[in-house]
Amino acid sequence: MAREKTYLELSQDGGGAHKFYEVTVDGTAVSVRYGRIGADGQVQSSSFPTVEKARAAAAKKIGEKVRKGYAPAVAGQRAARAVTRRQVTSAPSTARAVAPVLWRFRTGSSAFGIHVDEDRCWVGNQAGDVYTLSHGGEVLARYSLPDGVKCLVADEFWIYAGCDDGTVYDLSSKVPFGAYDIAADVDIFWLDIHEGVLSVSDRSGGLTVIDHEDEFQWSRRSSGSNAWMVRADERAVYHGHSQGVTAYAADGGAQLWHTPTGGSVLFGWQEDHTVYAGTGRHTVQRLAKATGAVEASYRCDAAVYACATSPDGRHVFAADYASSVYCFDADGQRLWKLGTGGGSALSMQYLDERLYLVTTDGSLICMDASEAAILAAQQGSVPTAVDVKSAAALPVFTPAASASAVATVSVAAAPADGVVVECVRQGGRVRVQVVSGGFEPSWNVQFPRGIREPGARYVVDGLHAASGGFYRVRGEIRRLV
Repeated sequence: MAREKTYLELSQDGGGAHKFYEVTVDGTAVSVRYGRIGADGQVQSSSFPTVEKARAAAAKKIGEKVRKGYAPAVAGQRAARAVTRRQVTSAPSTARAVAPVLWRFRTGSSAFGIHVDEDRCWVGNQAGDVYTLSHGGEVLARYSLPDGVKCLVADEFWIYAGCDDGTVYDLSSKVPFGAYDIAADVDIFWLDIHEGVLSVSDRSGGLTVIDHEDEFQWSRRSSGSNAWMVRADERAVYHGHSQGVTAYAADGGAQLWHTPTGGSVLFGWQEDHTVYAGTGRHTVQRLAKATGAVEASYRCDAAVYACATSPDGRHVFAADYASSVYCFDADGQRLWKLGTGGGSALSMQYLDERLYLVTTDGSLICMDASEAAILAAQQGSVPTAVDVKSAAALPVFTPAASASAVATVSVAAAPADGVVVECVRQGGRVRVQVVSGGFEPSWNVQFPRGIREPGARYVVDGLHAASGGFYRVRGEIRRLV
């Protein structure tokens, strides 16, 4: 029996939706492939008892999309929308001395994403590679994602990677999965996440907020463009763009304040009561979260690409386009300036007297930021940096695109300590709820959209309650058959 394939597209003028939807019937099997035009997309597969039921299910799916505006098309005729990749320049440092670098790991492509916690260091690059390393510089694992990584963000125990293809991947388990799918008209520049609520800043200066089940909540368009900063907490979302920093209430109900900055905002950092905006006019500005008032300024010698602070706010760090890294006291006095020795830092983070940088040459750099090491560096004495290499047998984890790619386990063999969840249809959406006892039945589960099928059950190694009132997966996902 011949395969029957139906290909549809929805492409709107003015930067709206730009998506495809393809349904294939092969005997009693129905597969659906969907995503952004020009991308491979995600795949869902289902089987039915008869050919007639398979065709009926396919016809229903096609009818639903046609009613939403999709139309028949020819795959490949309409081009994918362009993605903005951050274009940066880097010049040699004018500092008299270089930083005391302990180790350097070259990822092979320009890197923007960094996250450092008590357990390990994460770095993501433009080739779609995310590596984890120990604090001592040992490469532990690699995640291979379908597109370039814009940034890495953490929310409690969970790590997310925002990619140029519009998908935000959860990297907390062995198999990464797409937790959020950003609309095609949003050209992602930066992300932040708080209690499962994702905030996205974009090229046009817009701000989009999405909840833990990948449902749109609200959006705002700022007075500027090129929004390279977004930070969020329980009170507000802080949005930095070409005209300054704007704070919105967490529910999107009101603009709380707007503060113009000296030049476009190129990076942002936050602490409990303040936000820091690195600008193109050589300055980091510290703003009060409550009012937007400028509390202090930290002057560099070139445009600021990144900034960070020590946990107590006693030290403020900055990096500029001229391959230099700076340290200031809380009031704005410059304490030191050193060359990175490896390009301009595009993101940075401080932990336990070490400063971690990702640079224009694609390196993750660990430098000793202790007072003794800095003093020695200013006098010309620095350690020999270790050039970290990946092991040949390094584990590589790739996303599961479909239900067929997820391991299966029989009902009889379901592990006693596993948690069973079920996909249910509610109000036109497929949601995931916990079936096992001991969990709050009204809470839903943040779960891979590509493997949600009504009636399907899965075993997960563990679920953790998030403060936002939902469950997150912590461990492997296996389908019950």
